[in-house]
Amino acid sequence: MTAADTDIVVHAEGLVKKFKDFRAVDGLDLTIERGMIYGFLGPNGCGKTTAMRMLTGLLTPTEGSVEVLGLSVPKDAEALKYKIGYMTQAFSLYGDLTVLENLRFMATIYGLSGARRKQRINEVMDRYELSDLQNRFAGRMSGGQRQRLALATAVLHEPQLLFLDEPTSAVDPESRRHFWEQLFDLIEGGTSIVVTTHFMDEAERCHKIAILEAGQKRADGAPKDLMAEMGANVVEIEGPNLRDIRRHLLDTEGIVAAAQLGARLRVLVETGIADPEAFLKARPETDGATLIERVRPNLEDVFVTATGEGRQ
Repeated sequence: MTAADTDIVVHAEGLVKKFKDFRAVDGLDLTIERGMIYGFLGPNGCGKTTAMRMLTGLLTPTEGSVEVLGLSVPKDAEALKYKIGYMTQAFSLYGDLTVLENLRFMATIYGLSGARRKQRINEVMDRYELSDLQNRFAGRMSGGQRQRLALATAVLHEPQLLFLDEPTSAVDPESRRHFWEQLFDLIEGGTSIVVTTHFMDEAERCHKIAILEAGQKRADGAPKDLMAEMGANVVEIEGPNLRDIRRHLLDTEGIVAAAQLGARLRVLVETGIADPEAFLKARPETDGATLIERVRPNLEDVFVTATGEGRQ
C-alpha cells in the first residue's frame, strides 16, 4: 500500500542520513495521515531538521525510502515543491524587499500569475495581518511580524502539506499561541502539517508526535496515548529538603526520574509499583513531607521516560 492509495501524506521506511561517520537520522520509520498536525519533538541536534529536509526533497537519504503525497523523494522533488510549503527555522526571506515585494517574488517562484496571483497575495496579507505592513522592509519587522510573513509565503500557493521547522523559536508567548490558532485554521481548510519543536506545550497541541533522540524515534503516537502508556506514574512531593529527597530517590529502585518544579518535586515511579504514593511515603527520606500526591502526567514526563535518564 502506498501513500497514493490512502489518506497517508508521508510514508518513510528505514530513513538514514549520514554525514561522514555521523548518523544524524538513524533508521526512521514514519506514517503521517492527512488532515493532522504531526510533530517532531526533541532537543537540538536530535535529527528533526535533517529528517524534515529529507521529507521535502532538500536532502538525499543515505538509506531508506520516502514517499510524500504519492511522490517518491528525492526523485520527484521538483514536482513535489509545488504541492508543499516549507517554513525554515531561520527567517529566509529578503530583508531588503518589502512585504509585498517578497510575496510577489514567491508568487512568481510558485508559478502564480495574473488575477490569481493578486487574489492570493491579498488573501494572505489579510489573513496574516500584513496589509498595513505591505510597504515595510522585511528586515525591519519584529519577530512576530516576520513569522506571519514567512507563513504567508509558505501557504501562498495553497499547498496540500506544510512543513514548519521550529517556527515559533524566536517569538513571544502571545505570538506563539496566535500562530498555533492559525495552524488549526489551515488544518480545517484541508492542509496537513508537519512541525518540529522543542517546546513541550506545543507538542501537546499536535494530533500525533514522534519523539526523537540521537537520530532515532523513541516514541510515536497521540500525546494522550503516549501519556497513558509511558510506563510510569507521576507523584509530586511538597515539603522541606526537596534537593536531598531528590538525590536519595534517584538511587532508589523503581524511580524513573525526579525533578524539582518550584516548590514541588515531580517523581516518576515505575508502574510495577502498585501504590506509588504509599511507596514514597514509606521512604525514610520523605519523612517530614507535607504533601505526597499522584498527579496527571504531561508530555515532558513522556519525553523523560522515552529518552535520556528514563532509558538508562
